[in-house]
Amino acid sequence: MIPTPHAVWADIERIRAQAPLIHNITNFVVMNNTANALLALGASPAMVHAPEEVEDFVSISSALVVNIGTLDATFVAGMKLAMRRAKDLGKPIVFDPVGVGATAFRNRVSRELLTLAAPNIIRGNASEIMALAGLDAQTKGVDSLFGSEAAVEAARRLSRAWGSVVVVSGATDYIIRHDQTATIANGHPLMTKVTGMGCTATALTGAFAATNPDYFQAATHAMAVMGIAGERAVGKQAAPGSLQLNFLDALYHLTEADITERLNSAGA
Repeated sequence: MIPTPHAVWADIERIRAQAPLIHNITNFVVMNNTANALLALGASPAMVHAPEEVEDFVSISSALVVNIGTLDATFVAGMKLAMRRAKDLGKPIVFDPVGVGATAFRNRVSRELLTLAAPNIIRGNASEIMALAGLDAQTKGVDSLFGSEAAVEAARRLSRAWGSVVVVSGATDYIIRHDQTATIANGHPLMTKVTGMGCTATALTGAFAATNPDYFQAATHAMAVMGIAGERAVGKQAAPGSLQLNFLDALYHLTEADITERLNSAGA
């Protein structure tokens, strides 16, 4: 499937019209960034991880985003309850295996979560996707030591194993569903100098999944919007601090003309 500007824009219009509530169990580093990005896109964020209330929040949310960036026992307990509840209710689940492959604890938790409730969409960098697929991939904390193209076969393996759409982020984003592939080549290298941009991509993917039940299409459109907004933000001023602010403004002011002008995609 080759994404079209019209289809991407239609998803953005649905998000802005519906303002879906996106339940995020995410890490302390990015909570503010991802909440503001969801608001700028047109969605409504909830940053809730306490085991005592996650099931209630899942029940009123349109999608669940789980990000394992800053794990502890309380977070893990909340993730398990929320993912089980979302699966029972048929709510879309987007999973970000931040730093998987770096520690035994992180690896074990990731396997437990996948087994408990296979996500509809998994998004990570090449090292994370390769480690999650069971390959002996090297990591540098939460950073990838591989280009996204190196993880395409691992992404296919993951997609077949769990039935998930798998997104490999990088200079080119690969979106995989079984034998189906889309690529998005938008974005800018400066985005790697701002913490949490990958986590933001995952959160935005939750908003697209909340309003588009074709999760392959939803994930592809989310990565396109992420990259295009990043390009527009860098165009305003090429510096990391400014990028954070300009990225939110770019999301908020994004138009169909921006997507038509900039979308760089392919499909197979």
